[in-house]
This record gives sequence, structure tokens and C-alpha cells, in this order.
Amino acid sequence: MRPVTDTSIPSADQSVDEETPAAAATETDEGTAVTREKKAPADSDLFRQSEIAADYVEGLLDILDYDGDIDELVSGGRPVVEVVGGRLQSLVGQRGATLEALQELARLAVFRQTGTPSRLLLDVGGYRAARRKELAAVAKNAVEKVKEHGEPVRLEPMSAFERKCVHDVVNAMSGVESESEGVEPNRRIVVRPVAD
Repeated sequence: MRPVTDTSIPSADQSVDEETPAAAATETDEGTAVTREKKAPADSDLFRQSEIAADYVEGLLDILDYDGDIDELVSGGRPVVEVVGGRLQSLVGQRGATLEALQELARLAVFRQTGTPSRLLLDVGGYRAARRKELAAVAKNAVEKVKEHGEPVRLEPMSAFERKCVHDVVNAMSGVESESEGVEPNRRIVVRPVAD
């Protein structure tokens, strides 16, 4: 059995210059492997889901007396709601925990009205875009260590969204592979060299 090296996630001020490359992921942002094909919903259905979620989030902001601009859109074949404004950090929470909970509530609101599970992505204050850049740096650092030492690297536990971001970066690089291990909330990624 090969030894595994632990790494940590860099601080928010560390980032990479380029966007995360698109690649086939081994895990969805909900933390499950994609093994079957489903008929993709039409963009009009996806936009309707984002509208429902935006209405839900707007109601929540009103209750909390927070100001924010809400955009609903369809991106990458999924409904997206983005909230931008000041004083929204408390809606993100520590390492995005509150944001993940709000996303699940918004997905439930969509399900309640449509009867269809949603892959809605909620972002507040650009947190997810910034986090993607941080995670790209983490993934690239892990890949460099794997290539340099030839040993697997185990990353710290991450949310499903975070793991998908790392998988996307690792899968776009040659000579390495990644897989998730463990059980929520301690599920993590191991990056290892590809067996010859």
C-alpha cells in the first residue's frame, strides 16, 4: 500500500490565473456517479426552475431584511440563481455551509412546485466562482505532488460541489486520476498516478 500525503486548501487570497478547464467529471455535484442517461430538460423548464428558486430566495432576503440583486439563468444545462449585494456573507457561512443549505431549500421549493428534482446551483456574492479558482489551485498542487513523488495525495474533506471542481481539474490532466472516498461529511478526494 502506498503512503498518502495530506494537503490543505489555500487561503482565499490564493488563486489561479485561468478558469477551470471543462472535463468529464467522475462525480456529480450531489456526490453520486453518473451512470445512466436521462432526457435533459428543455431550457424553458430549467429557466422556470431558476425563476421559482429566485422567488424563494427573494422571499428569504425580504424576511431577513437583506438587499441583493437576484439573477436567474440557465448555465451548463442547469438552472442557476445568483445573488449579488452587500452584507451577504452570512448567507454563505463558513466554507459555504450556509449556502449549501440554502441551495437545498431552494431545490425543495422547485420540487414542491414542479414535482421534479432540480440540479439548481445557487451562488451568493460570487462565492462559488472564487471557490472554483481556489480549488483549481488545490487540484494543480496535488497533481504536481503526485507527479513529483509518484505517491497518492489525499485532500481534506470537501462538499460535493468542491469535489466536482477538483475532479474536473484533475481529469483534464494526463498521468493522474482522482476518486472520492469516505462518507459525508468526511468524503474526500484522493489523487493518484495512473497505473501503467
